[in-house]
Amino acid sequence: MGMTTRKHVGLIGYGAIGRELHARLALDPTIHFTVLLREASGAEPAVGNIVRTLDELIAAGPELVVEAAGQAAVIDLVPALLGAGIDVVVVSSGALGNSELLGRLTRIAQRSGARLTVPSGAIGGLDYLAALDGVDGVRVCYTSRKPVAAWTSELQQAGQEPAALEGEFVLFEGSAAEAARRYPRNLNAGLTVALAAGHERTIVRVVADPRVARNTHEITVESPLGTATMSFANLPSPANPKTSALTAYSLAAAVRRHFDPVVI
Repeated sequence: MGMTTRKHVGLIGYGAIGRELHARLALDPTIHFTVLLREASGAEPAVGNIVRTLDELIAAGPELVVEAAGQAAVIDLVPALLGAGIDVVVVSSGALGNSELLGRLTRIAQRSGARLTVPSGAIGGLDYLAALDGVDGVRVCYTSRKPVAAWTSELQQAGQEPAALEGEFVLFEGSAAEAARRYPRNLNAGLTVALAAGHERTIVRVVADPRVARNTHEITVESPLGTATMSFANLPSPANPKTSALTAYSLAAAVRRHFDPVVI
């Protein structure tokens, strides 16, 4: 019989997404975790090895690290991880809207041989968008359509009374990078679409809609090769209504693909 290979996964952050990801991957007895928790809490989670500093995380020697702690973690921690030759899956892809940061991470990964992965998260169809690389005349529109409850404070800031809203209200329309800057915790999917399709060909719309009950992601594509319309109506995460529950499942799939001998 062959030996079972133990898989060592690092995890940065243990919020809603981190907890859900750990719960799913912990079902696999071959996966061992090292979790970076920079602030001590009253009750430590039962997540395997807990470390407090980036140096300790690197010294633990994970084969793959998943960032689930926000855009600041991408800026502050991911460069050193890639520089140490450790592959990284980035949840907070909105940080990559900063072209200088993306360029720096790319150069570091090229030098070290590590790989930076942006998972599909709450959406699909990225393979279709990536296939259009090099094709002229491509136009992509990504719309984030969420229930009013997900945008209560933003609507109030825009002079709208959320409870009185009868139809959709467009909070934003523009570039993916600007959307990710304005809504750093909520527009990672739009930035991911732009990374796959190209920033210059992607428009992002942010819509509050009282007629929808689920976080809905709509992607429309027009190109010389054809047209595509994709819609993903996801249930919100119980811990964060602005995040789709699917996100943690997508992350778990990205981790499994990293270790799988056959990738689909």
